[in-house]
Amino acid sequence: MSSSWQVKTHREFLESLIRVTSTIEVDVSDPESWGCVLAADIQARFDTPPFTNSAMDGFAVRHADLSSAPGCSVQLEVSGDVPAGDCASHRLEPGRALRIMTGALLPRGADTVVRVEDTDHLPGAPEAPRWVTIRAPFPVIGSNVRQRGEDHAVGSLVLASGTILEPAAVSALVSVGVPRVPVHRRPRIGILTTGRELVIPGETPVAGQIPDSNSVLLAGLAMAAGAEVVVTERVGDNPGHLRSTLAAWPQVDLVITAGGISAGAFEVVRQGLESEDVRFHHVAQQPGGPQGGGMVRLSGIDVPVVCLPGNPVGVFASFHLYVAGLIAMLAGRQDHSSPATLTVEAGEEWSSPSGKVQLCPVRRIGAVVHLIHRLGSKSHLVASLPRADGLVMVPIGTECVRIGDALEFIRTRGGNRGW
Repeated sequence: MSSSWQVKTHREFLESLIRVTSTIEVDVSDPESWGCVLAADIQARFDTPPFTNSAMDGFAVRHADLSSAPGCSVQLEVSGDVPAGDCASHRLEPGRALRIMTGALLPRGADTVVRVEDTDHLPGAPEAPRWVTIRAPFPVIGSNVRQRGEDHAVGSLVLASGTILEPAAVSALVSVGVPRVPVHRRPRIGILTTGRELVIPGETPVAGQIPDSNSVLLAGLAMAAGAEVVVTERVGDNPGHLRSTLAAWPQVDLVITAGGISAGAFEVVRQGLESEDVRFHHVAQQPGGPQGGGMVRLSGIDVPVVCLPGNPVGVFASFHLYVAGLIAMLAGRQDHSSPATLTVEAGEEWSSPSGKVQLCPVRRIGAVVHLIHRLGSKSHLVASLPRADGLVMVPIGTECVRIGDALEFIRTRGGNRGW
């Protein structure tokens, strides 16, 4: 292994391997499309609102009938009802009013809607009154009226390429008459865990064995980041078996391995994949110092591979530091360069290796964080991870974190990307 890399250098190396996934057309009302990223700008197909309508339950009037009133109220004859969904073309005559519901088409001749609360009419009454008294102060002309196209006009930009199809975006597309859109396909991920000591989840390990928690950890994190996990396998310590296992995989956009990349005698990933196309090195971070990456040939296609260490907390930290961003990049997201952080304060003291970035799982209460375990960033503390709200990054050169020190916090509960 070469000398230590910095976190930023390793992230840039991994990002250089990534290419955005191909595009597909999807139905925006299909939940399977939600969370995908738009691959093109989208314009409105019709005006929103599609017609001028009432913003309130009340009475449609001609403002001239109010402004010409000499007293503190005006009484108008009510010609009928205009409910929401009524497609008839109503016309309002001078000196009259029409009872109107929220969202109903504004009658021809009307220019203002008076709220029912500003009249003598009982809200919710089943029948329209014959007469309505409107109390002063009167609304200004145009009050409580939504004009056609005031949100979006036909042909205007509704969503830009790179927008995530989250609920508000999907609603906007439906509202402007766009049923199908081009998106970047969800990244297809393959996960390979390694080590003859691993036993499948649910199986009782004997002395010298441990449960394979990394497979479910990585699968869950990848799915939360918006990927589709198409294959998950584990191999022992035979490099040839590792290569043949990968060769039999379906097409994927990214391979993630866990374990087998350190300096031991049975480092199966390093022994099976190290070449001019796949590099291994140490990154100045704790946990998760051993790292690797490059390109592997699968089914005649060069596919990026990210090689993570085997200790679960190192896997967890490395995923949020690097892999979540790679999945976002594959999916066409524009905010992929580094995990989003916020500044917090240390609520306790702990030691830190001065020559490395320390990544500590923490609980956050407001702007203050506390370690989830007295051993801090030890890489084997997987059973304590559910208590973590995120990771704090202790910068290189820090030997001791003091109470009140400002630290960068990466949210991990619920994922640091996605919606």
